[in-house]
Parts: sequence; structure tokens; C-alpha cells
Amino acid sequence: MMEWRPKGYLFDTNNLIRALFDENTAEGQLLDAANAGYIELFARSKSWNALLWLIMNTIVENGKPLYSGEELGRLKESLPIVWK
Repeated sequence: MMEWRPKGYLFDTNNLIRALFDENTAEGQLLDAANAGYIELFARSKSWNALLWLIMNTIVENGKPLYSGEELGRLKESLPIVWK
């Protein structure tokens, strides 16, 4: 018996960044659709690492990252993305 699964999309690093930082892009709309369960999103762990580097090096206050590792871990867990 086959189990139904929604259509899936593989995000690269650029797709992931656009999805998270601009909801008006096609990637942002796909992220919304995945959140609603209409599609599945996949991304490689190296894309998450690149996003972490971007956040930790650009979103700073007084020279220190604004977000802790724990907060970023919660962000990763909250995303409707299957990490490969």
C-alpha cells in the first residue's frame, strides 16, 4: 500500500536565506506552504551551517551575536524543513 506524501522541494543555501528573510519571494511562499503541510521542504545540513554563519556574523549587537546557540537551535527545530 502506498502512503500519500506531499510534493517535495530541495532548498539550497540561497533558497533557504530567501525563504527566511523575505516572505514575498517564491521561497517564502513555499516555506508558508510547508508550514501548512501542503508540501515538504528539504535542505542539506551545510545550508543550515551557512545560515548560522550569516546570522552569527551579521546580526550582532555591541560586537556580539544577538542570538544564542540555544535560540538558533530552537529556530532550526521550528522550521518545516527536513534536514539531510
